[in-house]
Amino acid sequence: QAPVVESGGGSVQTGGSLKLSCRGSGYKYTSGCAGWFRQAPGNERELVATISRLGTPTYATFVKGRFTISKDYHTNTLYLQMDNLEPDDTAMYYCAADLARRNVCSQSVSSFGYWGLGTQVTISS
Repeated sequence: QAPVVESGGGSVQTGGSLKLSCRGSGYKYTSGCAGWFRQAPGNERELVATISRLGTPTYATFVKGRFTISKDYHTNTLYLQMDNLEPDDTAMYYCAADLARRNVCSQSVSSFGYWGLGTQVTISS
């Protein structure tokens, strides 16, 4: 089983909300950066958001203030709250964790060593 496991995907209409969760098993979110990525059919996997060891978030430009990344240390769970969803947000969403003990998170997919299996997010018009 993957050390991080996503859940919370689904289908909603434009303008709706979803909250994705990623429970860490073989990884502690206190040890390094964690993030969310997404991949639509025919596209490359792209960064959505990262959060540092200290909780500092970064977001891709397309987020436009609509998403919030957070983590719960007690349950060792990473979250992505997504509001005002758009059809272009439709993709498979993956949580990921960086094995390196970085103080500033990388924005590159290649920097993340732990990956979940993905959860599908579908936004209808």
